[in-house]
Amino acid sequence: MEQIGKITWISGPVVRARGSRQVNMLDLVEVGEEHLVGEIIGLEGDTITIQVYEETSRMRPGAPVFTTGLPLSVELGPGLLRSIFDGVQRPLPAIEMRQGAFIRRGVQIPPLDREDRWTFTPRLEAGVDVKGGDILGTVQETAALEHRIMVPPNLEGKLTWIAPEKKFTIEEPIARVKKDHREQELSMLQHWPVRQPRPYRSRGGNAEPLITGQRVMDTFFPLAKGGAAAIPGGFGSGKTVAQHSIAKWADAQVIVYIGCGERGNEMTEVLQEFPHLIDPRSDRPLMERTVLIANTSNMPVAAREASIYTGITIAEYYRDMGYHVALMADSTSRWAEALREISGRLEEMPAEEGYPAYLAARLAEFYERAGAVETLNGKNGSISVIGAVSPAGGDFSEPVTQHTKRFIRTFWALDKSLASARHYPSVNWLDSYSEYLEDVANWWHAQVGQNWFEMRKQAMEILTEENRLSQIVKLVGPDVLPDEQRLVLETARLLREGFLQQSAYDAVDAFSTVQKQIRMLGLILQFHQKAGRIIKLGAPISVIHNLPVVNDLIRMKTAAPNDDLSKLDTIQNEINVQIEQLEAEYL
Repeated sequence: MEQIGKITWISGPVVRARGSRQVNMLDLVEVGEEHLVGEIIGLEGDTITIQVYEETSRMRPGAPVFTTGLPLSVELGPGLLRSIFDGVQRPLPAIEMRQGAFIRRGVQIPPLDREDRWTFTPRLEAGVDVKGGDILGTVQETAALEHRIMVPPNLEGKLTWIAPEKKFTIEEPIARVKKDHREQELSMLQHWPVRQPRPYRSRGGNAEPLITGQRVMDTFFPLAKGGAAAIPGGFGSGKTVAQHSIAKWADAQVIVYIGCGERGNEMTEVLQEFPHLIDPRSDRPLMERTVLIANTSNMPVAAREASIYTGITIAEYYRDMGYHVALMADSTSRWAEALREISGRLEEMPAEEGYPAYLAARLAEFYERAGAVETLNGKNGSISVIGAVSPAGGDFSEPVTQHTKRFIRTFWALDKSLASARHYPSVNWLDSYSEYLEDVANWWHAQVGQNWFEMRKQAMEILTEENRLSQIVKLVGPDVLPDEQRLVLETARLLREGFLQQSAYDAVDAFSTVQKQIRMLGLILQFHQKAGRIIKLGAPISVIHNLPVVNDLIRMKTAAPNDDLSKLDTIQNEINVQIEQLEAEYL
């Protein structure tokens, strides 16, 4: 490794060195005698500016800087799933086994184990022409997922040799490709620069929703597969629990969970809980299709940016195999704070609230890597990005939230008042929105056979009207309202408590299939319609409120399991019987 200069200036995670000009922007370097990982972020004459991804305390001017000659990259290959990395893809369990719970500076352990042997099964035969993205063979990485070994995106030629079905390490050759009299050996290990998006053939539309099992998200504010969503909310509003629920239940084949700077206790919960969770779809450990990147807020701030790019690059790799990937970033505000600190140490001109002027550009670079695509090998894959935002005091007008809204199409706004009332997920139905409604409407119709779009619209009108009426109720009380409007308040209560509110810790209620969601919503709307007819006949609202079926509607979310919706049929019959009895009374 070549020394390129010596450190002349140190300011926290930012250092400057003077030396060789034979380096490039974003090259990976090693700083000091301990070889701390860093990345070149500025070049001016013979002065090199570096952001260091490890603690720089006790470092002094004069310390050497070495170059790798390569950009910051990740290792891609079998062994990624079930792994826990830090922001620069160091394997935390392997480090803990060798050094204990505290990571010493400068530690360098390969991200993927070089000793593990994987059974490679070839898919192609020697003599065929191959190009980037073509699948050479497969490895059963976990019981839940087949790992597809692909030709690197920038390579094409004739396949002159491919290994037979046999166990190999990730560094042993499994194929040879020849082009222009040059033959290149391929192994199961690839490297890819984290800041460079992996190529694809074409980007498609977003016609299928990412089903999370959370009713307020799926039915009211859906996220399409390959889409981007934000979950903003103040401290204690339930961002982390919401992302945990999505990671557990979303119908994605691969989960990438990035803790890019959250508090240690939140990432501790992830690290302790996820390895023991059972995937409800396969009855296998959830970690068999999950990659965790753990970067807590006590780590150097520069590492938060690395974790974002590391995670999205791993997600793109599995997307290129033809899988649907869900990526959770918790939280992008910590990354933005890191950008603000680095910018301040570089003495750049600040923009709003001290954030750098390029904050929006960095957020755009991240969110635009989401998408549903046709891969280089002709398969369909997607990355759905769900980024949590932590605005101070729950103020959605701050820059990170406002810039994020420019690049996402689903906005799940968390409300601290709902969280305080133990209403989870605390998604505020008045502040949230989804721009994928028309895109996924046909999918919903094909799945449930009902006009989901109109049902959702009717429910939202009731909730919006309740908000308007509640302002009057606060001033003069509910008794002054006519019974037709008091019915709106009653139905809105059923929607809030019986449909929107959902327990992540209840065995039945944690996840709802789309069939159960639409049946539940249909029952509440049916009750509203029939009760409205009784009100017009002169029945007081108190009679409607005291019907036994009202409590059944509130409890149906836990009373009807996803695989047995007969309880909902019973409730529908009760609605008909009890309403008909009232109708006979008031006719």
